[in-house]
Amino acid sequence: MRPEPSPGSSVQDAPVDPRIYLAAERTLLAWIRTGLALMGFGLLVAKLRLFLNEMLALRGLPTAVSDGASNQSGTLLLLLGVLVIVAASVRHFLYLRSLDRFGPEAPVRRHFPLLLAGVLALAGLLLAARIQATDRLLGGTHGRSPAAPAPGNNSPKP
Repeated sequence: MRPEPSPGSSVQDAPVDPRIYLAAERTLLAWIRTGLALMGFGLLVAKLRLFLNEMLALRGLPTAVSDGASNQSGTLLLLLGVLVIVAASVRHFLYLRSLDRFGPEAPVRRHFPLLLAGVLALAGLLLAARIQATDRLLGGTHGRSPAAPAPGNNSPKP
């Protein structure tokens, strides 16, 4: 419910355009999709260790003892996805409340997307560092088993 406008106030008696509410709802749904994608990616990263151990076994190398970094990274991304959904829901609720109070001139804070972008960039850098460390652990063979001959070296020696 809107408060009564005081003299000199910018709050109008006309209702807020419903398109503003629909745009806010679309924005909330986009943030929810982003949170779900982060949660799914977190699950993928958490299971990365299992995949890497299978790759080592296929190459005939001993499987690495996990230090739990992939589980920790995956859990971090999963929790980040939950945080995005909760924060977006709170932000949406506060925005709708301010729309009801101030009308279309409602103040909007713009720090949430920038903060999220910074956290995701940091998470990406940490995951890239982990992938490079895993590549060094695998020996950098990039899909070629250590016992396989080098390309172009297939002719038998006399």
